[in-house]
Amino acid sequence: MVAKLVRFAVRRSLNDTRHVRVVKRRHATGLVAEVYRQVERDFKMLAPPVALHSAAPDTLAAAWMVLRETLLAQGVADRAAKEAVATGVSLANACPYCADVHGMTLAAIPDAGDRTGYEEWARASATGPVPAPFPAPQAAELVGVAVAFHHYNRMVNVFLSESPFPSHVPESAKPKARQVLGGVLRPGPDGAAPGTSVDLLPAVPVPDELAWARGNPVVADAFARAYAAVDAAGARSVPPNVRGVVRARLSTWDGRPPGLSRSWVEDEVAGLPSEDRPAGRLALVIALSSFQLDDSLVEDYRRTAPGDDTLVELAAWSSMTAARRISTWLAAPGESSAAA
Repeated sequence: MVAKLVRFAVRRSLNDTRHVRVVKRRHATGLVAEVYRQVERDFKMLAPPVALHSAAPDTLAAAWMVLRETLLAQGVADRAAKEAVATGVSLANACPYCADVHGMTLAAIPDAGDRTGYEEWARASATGPVPAPFPAPQAAELVGVAVAFHHYNRMVNVFLSESPFPSHVPESAKPKARQVLGGVLRPGPDGAAPGTSVDLLPAVPVPDELAWARGNPVVADAFARAYAAVDAAGARSVPPNVRGVVRARLSTWDGRPPGLSRSWVEDEVAGLPSEDRPAGRLALVIALSSFQLDDSLVEDYRRTAPGDDTLVELAAWSSMTAARRISTWLAAPGESSAAA
């Protein structure tokens, strides 16, 4: 009974989604309905970080695929290691929502052991390459989890509050709620079957940048399809000039926040046409320092592009493009340890 109430509370937190309207479960059709069905099957609830993408169905499918086929699907890395990586990345990106959810899930896994090394690797690797604490056969899954959460943390920082529980839940009730939700999210003994999400999006060739995923063809396929879908979303919703500025800035980025204030953004967008600057500011802040985002950036952008789908696609493209940049140093050849 308590678990049902907690699941209900988390589902209600979808009402606290900022800036966009999430497609209600009862109104979902087509691709959105199928993604929702898979999320509820594998997560035991409609997870708000996935559902927030619902105004743009292809980006919803892309986000779900990279999460499911790394974090949830059964593979050579165990779920505790994956949850530790998800937690570490979320801490690095100052995403309290994701850090809370995945920290509580890790705590609920029996016999998880000490996964501090995995969390520390994930946290440190956000700002450059560090030796991995896992064997090479686990790299596709664990690097995949890290890349997925570099995307998710940015999206959550834009669209969700700092807590997975709705605003009406009192602080005094949250410790017990965390314990219960961790138990709800705790994986079963067998894990989810790999590959059941990949047909949500069309097949595409696996690009060279996914060499880090070569040890797991399902992960490589999921990311290839997801990247292609998010690139297409960017082409629809992000002005070409803005995409060029973001890519140029990311090409030399080492993962570190660009500054305590947002003054750096004005220098970056100075060369853009005035009509593209709101999109440029928003895309750059999401990509490089999503924790600095405030409502004014979104409101300025919405005056130029009012659709929820356009906002979600811009945010998803910015988030995934940053995650792809980070992937270039997460799994350089030979960096994975031979020790478990």
